[in-house]
Amino acid sequence: MNVRWNGGRARMRFGAAGVGLVLVAAMLGGATPPPEPATAEARTAAYFDRIADSPPRLRLFLQTMPKGGDLHNHAGGAIYAEDMLGWAAAEGLCLSVNPAGLAPAPCDAPGRISAATLVQDYPRYAALVDAFSTRGFEAGTGDPQVSGYDRFFSTFDAFWPIVARHGGKVMAIARQQAAADGVSYGELSTGSAATQPLLAKVGDGDVQDLAALYDRIAPELPAAVRATRAQYDGYDAEMAAIDGCRTAMPKPACATEIRYQFAALRTRPPAQVFAELALGFALVQGDPRFVAVNIVAPEHHPVALRDYALHMRMLRFLKDRFPAIPLSLHAGELTLGLVPPRDLRFHIRDAVVVAGARRIGHGIDIPYETDARALLARMAREQVAVEINLTSNAVILGVKGRDHPLSLYRQAGVPVVLSTDDEGVSRTDMTNEYLRAVTEQKLRYRDLKQIARDSLHYAFLPGASLWQDRAGGPRVAACRVLDTAACRTFLATHAKARLEARLERDFDRFERQSFD
Repeated sequence: MNVRWNGGRARMRFGAAGVGLVLVAAMLGGATPPPEPATAEARTAAYFDRIADSPPRLRLFLQTMPKGGDLHNHAGGAIYAEDMLGWAAAEGLCLSVNPAGLAPAPCDAPGRISAATLVQDYPRYAALVDAFSTRGFEAGTGDPQVSGYDRFFSTFDAFWPIVARHGGKVMAIARQQAAADGVSYGELSTGSAATQPLLAKVGDGDVQDLAALYDRIAPELPAAVRATRAQYDGYDAEMAAIDGCRTAMPKPACATEIRYQFAALRTRPPAQVFAELALGFALVQGDPRFVAVNIVAPEHHPVALRDYALHMRMLRFLKDRFPAIPLSLHAGELTLGLVPPRDLRFHIRDAVVVAGARRIGHGIDIPYETDARALLARMAREQVAVEINLTSNAVILGVKGRDHPLSLYRQAGVPVVLSTDDEGVSRTDMTNEYLRAVTEQKLRYRDLKQIARDSLHYAFLPGASLWQDRAGGPRVAACRVLDTAACRTFLATHAKARLEARLERDFDRFERQSFD
């Protein structure tokens, strides 16, 4: 390298050694500013790195960042307690604080209060908000003798009689919150009133012969599917009316697409679980709004533990008869001490290997699974995605920060997506899940962008993907350039690719703005 002075400036010619400009500046006693990032993505990532240690600035950034899909969102648990109490007040319902929940009239009986007067009685209002959620749990408020998982799951018994009366409002609020967080697609886990006749029919019947049990309930499934479709026709119509989706001025939430997962309760008697699962498979086959079957409720419940392997066999039996129906299964929402070690060794494996799940919800116990490295390799090879719920895992299981297996999945090449689980109960939102991924898991902008892309790539949407293989890689031939006639034709017939293309346009606009 040769340096010579001319007019007070150092001019440099670089030889084969290729010594950098920064070294030269140091030799001359000056400082050379770093080069500007070459692309909008790089500029955005550089800004992100500057604010990553400031949660308030990070929140401002992440609030408007496009986030793709929320693939693990329980409709009832998505609603904040304040909305539930507002509905109860509008209907003139009576409530009790201990135990918390709906109460029969008269409202002035001992231990009861009119929901309409709660706004004048803050202590009882606050007690009901706490009973309907885990508010303040991570901050250390509440009864220290009540565990996170008991507090969390007890909320559903308290608020469910209110929420169940307002299905359309539930869907509308969940979609509104998703849209406010930059989420363009959501899969809401739900159930159906049509399960009741099926449950009554099978009761506590024998489950030794799954084929015979299926033959027994199969004639009832078409009517149950019709009833469920009618139920959700009503929900969807109310949701559209609330947001004005068919008017000249639709609310932003109308642009967020909502589909449903049918969720069976794993704590029911075995024959009833099978009946619910069978309805779920028939419903996904018969109604495009329903995209997958799931199984929910506390995985550490004694019935759920006792019947876990049986449930996986049930799912395998039904999957063999409905091979095109996707499964997203809650599995591994467990940790050491919550259950005996033997119950940590096979839940994720059986969900993947036996039942054939395409996505896993939670997956916390992966380090305890038998031959976990082989299981991780299989999930990476078969692209079985994991739905990560950071706030939920922290509140329910006490697993967060370095103890969370998010980094283990990512290192193994298993695709991961961020989701909200029960954002109303946990008092969170999707933006906060992204923020926790940065502050606790040390993810950076490109990591989050990959997760957002994967949230649509692994969504159970119909049609082909925009991407040839992994999201963010080469696009399909028709859409190498998005705004072409060939690409528009392709997107018109592939719902998944259409939402993925929208996300790419959203990222393009987001990264071209000025953040400083």
